[in-house]
Amino acid sequence: MSALRTLRLVGLLEGVSFLVLLLVAMPLKYMAGLPIAVRIVGSLHGLLFLMFVSTLFRTATERQWPLRRSLLAFGASLVPGGTFVLDRALRRELADAVGHG
Repeated sequence: MSALRTLRLVGLLEGVSFLVLLLVAMPLKYMAGLPIAVRIVGSLHGLLFLMFVSTLFRTATERQWPLRRSLLAFGASLVPGGTFVLDRALRRELADAVGHG
């Protein structure tokens, strides 16, 4: 799988895990007294975040992205739903790469 495709996949998984952490696990912890939800989902999200950063570095290096592009992609992972916006740009880049390569 290409670095760009891997980044899309990991980004989408990381984005979903972030939303589940914020919208499901955190309310379960604070409103239902179930801190285990945050422990489990938070651990999974942490792993996916590290995978995202690693995959982002690989992709940015292979595709020779400017630093600004890489930083914007990283920033997208810090904002809830940001990786879904990033995915639209990655999908366009992937389509251009397939169309020209």
